Amino acid sequence: MSERILFVDDDANILSGYQRFLRKQYEIDTALGGEAGLEKIERNGPFSVIVTDMGMPGMNGVQFLTRAKAVAPDTVRMMLTGNADLRTAVEALHRGNIFRYLVKPASPENMALALEAGVRQYQLINAERDLLEKTLQGSIRVMMEILAVVNPESFGRVLALKQQMRIVAQYLKLEPMWKFELGAMLSQIGLVTVPTFVVNKAQAKQTLTPNEQSLMHRVPEISKNLLINIPRLEPVAEMIYYQKKNYDGTGFPKGGSVGRDIPTGARILRVLQDLLYLEGGGLPRMQALGAMAKRPDWYDADIVASCLICLRPEDEIEVRPPSRPLKVTDLKLGQKLASDVRTCDGKMLISSGHRISETMLAKIQNFMQISGIEEPIEIEVEVEEKAA
Repeated sequence: MSERILFVDDDANILSGYQRFLRKQYEIDTALGGEAGLEKIERNGPFSVIVTDMGMPGMNGVQFLTRAKAVAPDTVRMMLTGNADLRTAVEALHRGNIFRYLVKPASPENMALALEAGVRQYQLINAERDLLEKTLQGSIRVMMEILAVVNPESFGRVLALKQQMRIVAQYLKLEPMWKFELGAMLSQIGLVTVPTFVVNKAQAKQTLTPNEQSLMHRVPEISKNLLINIPRLEPVAEMIYYQKKNYDGTGFPKGGSVGRDIPTGARILRVLQDLLYLEGGGLPRMQALGAMAKRPDWYDADIVASCLICLRPEDEIEVRPPSRPLKVTDLKLGQKLASDVRTCDGKMLISSGHRISETMLAKIQNFMQISGIEEPIEIEVEVEEKAA
């Protein structure tokens, strides 16, 4: 598939010339002026390269490319300019709005060379982004798999936390959604460094020794340190770091942000985690939120009020997908658990809601040989499976 190039100029004859000279090498689209160029980007994009004239009436080349950058940041931008506009073009180049400028009149040969360089730059940008996204997804998948295997009870609570975070973030119209969902999912990743018996004591609301309390209090910091060096997760790491911070500035970490300076996601996590804790102790949700509303020193009152509206129990009625029972020998990679996986003595190995990975399948098979696994195991029926 040939790369797509957009030429923008206020002279229709020049645009026709670009199409004649370059149509064998690229898929050429044209727009008569800046406004028409923005419409083409919105309607026909993405383009690999945009080439625009500088001196156009109404919207000049710099103005057009500045707006084009906001709409299509990955597209490579070039400008054609006369000598009189050279200073303006250089300033635009330094501000990062253009990749390269060409002095008019540009010969077909020079234009072809410039487009070749622009296409290579576009391909490089996309290759780096794909690599980054795959690395990011792989890192997150490994971390969640480790948490699910090391502490399945915590993973189950994290799934509930993610669901509520999504509801609250949607109600508050927060973007990007992935950041808030990921903050909820990874909020307890630091637990993988805490001895299992300490985590179990804390989850059972048993009294912890001072050293055990110190370990649990450091979970946000440990979680942040595990995430901070992963590209694009810096804001998620900050959200997790401040998840135990009180609205009045007390709590962990000491000092620093207060009130609305605390990351929004952290303020939501502060409410939702304590809500799950109180509900787990038997307190009805609305009563728990009502009690939290009386602690404006701990919780953001606006977030508590939002939770009272969008987390009503009747609004969270979950329609469980159909499932089917399987023996351990019939389990396959990628299947989604509809029930917890437990040993014959009742120990949870993997909580429901997780897709079976190679690590999890190996763990199930190993425990089946050593202590036995409760069978059958419920597996969600996927849409394609039902259709078949």
